[in-house]
Amino acid sequence: MTSPSGERSLVLIKPDAVRRGLVGEIIGRFERKGLAVDAMVLRSMDAALADQHYADHVEKAFYPPLKDFMTSGPLVALVLSGDEVIEVVRGMLGATDGRKAAAGTIRGDLSLSNRENLVHASDSPESAKRELQLWFPELV
Repeated sequence: MTSPSGERSLVLIKPDAVRRGLVGEIIGRFERKGLAVDAMVLRSMDAALADQHYADHVEKAFYPPLKDFMTSGPLVALVLSGDEVIEVVRGMLGATDGRKAAAGTIRGDLSLSNRENLVHASDSPESAKRELQLWFPELV
């Protein structure tokens, strides 16, 4: 799935970031990097969508608390586009565990948790296509 400005990625600004008032800070970092926001919506993730989105993890021990967290409040779903957007966004996020993420990354600067780590982003073109179909079917 591509746009005129390159490939696309799904980004979820998670409930912890919304609760902490970090949505503008996070989106601003993406915009300052030169990425385009092609679509954005404030919404909640229900249990069914969580199971679809995290289908590869449903049977894993860490999934129930992750599902509880992701369904705990509103989040912001974004479609970002730009040159190599998937790789660029993943680099901007930093390590999954905010305690170990490098300074200068979103998680390194703003998170002290492994689970409540502010942002999800597609990790490959294949996952981006699948995730974008779940969250923004009107764009497919």
